[in-house]
Amino acid sequence: MSISRRGFFASSAAAGSIALIAACGSSPGEGDSYSGPPRRGGVLRIGALGKPSAVTTNPYSLIGNDSDMLLLSLLLDPLTVPNVVKDAASNVGARLAASWEADPEQKAWTFTIAENATFHDGSPVTAADVVWSLKTLRSRPNGDWKVPVPLEAITAVDARRVRLVSDTPNSQLPLLLRLMTFVMKADSPLDITKATGSGPFVLESYSDGNARLRRHEKWYGGPAMLDGIEITRFESSQALATAVAAGQVDLASNVGALAARTSASRSDLTVIRRPNDLAVCLALRTSDGPFADPRVREAIRLGVDRPAMVKQVLSDYGTVGNDVLGVGDPAYDRNLPQRKRDVARAKQLLSDAKFDAAIAHRLYTKEEAIGEVDSARLIATQLSDIGLKIEVVVQDPTAFYDQSWVKAAAPMTTVSWATNDSLMFYGSKVLRSGTSANETAFNDAAFDAAYIKTLATPNGSAQKESLDAMQRIQYDRGGYVVWGTADGIDIASSRVKDAPTASGYGRVQLERTWMTP
Repeated sequence: MSISRRGFFASSAAAGSIALIAACGSSPGEGDSYSGPPRRGGVLRIGALGKPSAVTTNPYSLIGNDSDMLLLSLLLDPLTVPNVVKDAASNVGARLAASWEADPEQKAWTFTIAENATFHDGSPVTAADVVWSLKTLRSRPNGDWKVPVPLEAITAVDARRVRLVSDTPNSQLPLLLRLMTFVMKADSPLDITKATGSGPFVLESYSDGNARLRRHEKWYGGPAMLDGIEITRFESSQALATAVAAGQVDLASNVGALAARTSASRSDLTVIRRPNDLAVCLALRTSDGPFADPRVREAIRLGVDRPAMVKQVLSDYGTVGNDVLGVGDPAYDRNLPQRKRDVARAKQLLSDAKFDAAIAHRLYTKEEAIGEVDSARLIATQLSDIGLKIEVVVQDPTAFYDQSWVKAAAPMTTVSWATNDSLMFYGSKVLRSGTSANETAFNDAAFDAAYIKTLATPNGSAQKESLDAMQRIQYDRGGYVVWGTADGIDIASSRVKDAPTASGYGRVQLERTWMTP
């Protein structure tokens, strides 16, 4: 869940490499007149954010850096991925698993490996490799989040099929396996620089989060358009924006709205907006404390000026939210009435709840997601209009997660989520009463019942009733103020074509991206 601040070039060697390539490559705007069909060739220089202290080459560790997630996703294939098809009925796309099916109870799921899937050394990807990888991931701390079935329930059916069996019905298993279930050859070292991957690109060199990759010619999905990719880790979005503006990188990944504003007028750069990418929310504790009364939470929702938040915090690179997490889900209920600011009604609700407005309440926030601290300060100003006194407390992310997150002592916090295309992801991770990451201490029997019913129902129209119920309960009495969702912002050279536009980590699927001469 971490969106860290990251640096310029991680080492002098990496800086020298980038400078050399920049000197030898095309200048910004060169090749813009190309009008032919997509062409194979070229090396894409991509910059991504990553702090030195969080660099990892272990695909089964906590992956906090965008740069590391990008690298791992290009070298290794997970079973499923975010669906990058626009307006698709499902938010789950096939990857190493070409298909999957469940038994009538939605407990036993069988995944079939893509035909002709091979590792980079030419050997076939087998069910035994998948089982080893899933069991290795499941055995890691918090592995149950990523592989939510018992360890012994992961088995090979035959050479190309793997079966996962959950203790209870779970229609969402393919979704919960998205992206993080990286498959390595059985018994590999847990270090991608020493292991053999099966993804669309092969590792050529690596240094402290910076890497050079070449195309995997025998990738089962068809060879990538690019000859190769060079990844450079940046420690700050400002440094990354400066690099793409100077032509040192061809694509700045997830660089933020400020870069978009400064790049929008340049003919040699393209601003790529990925809608519904990031939710920065206000989380209010529901079980006890000053915000336990639903009337108080409703007053706070009505006290927030959502369009002003989107304009000032997101620079209009986002959309107004409606207090339900997962707005990018195809099943998101757009018939819920859009909440609007109503100061008079908010004051009345606080009065009805006999809320003590004389007490100053602390809002704990952190320098993590872009605009998160700004959002806390603006919310505090807006809520003063309904009589609330809010003191914003900015913490280091480590201190925030140690001292404030999901703690009774911090009943009002900001939270940020970069996975915003799944209602059931949030239902599973932060809303059902049994989860350890229940940020709002939400314990609602009706919500839990609707969640369990959704899990037990096959995906599709049959789920509509229970999914709608989950959203209505969250909308009516949940603990989140989802005031808006931010667009993901990438900045690319105009030579870069068909870069991903999907939200979240859909942006790492670069095998169909190409470049003009």
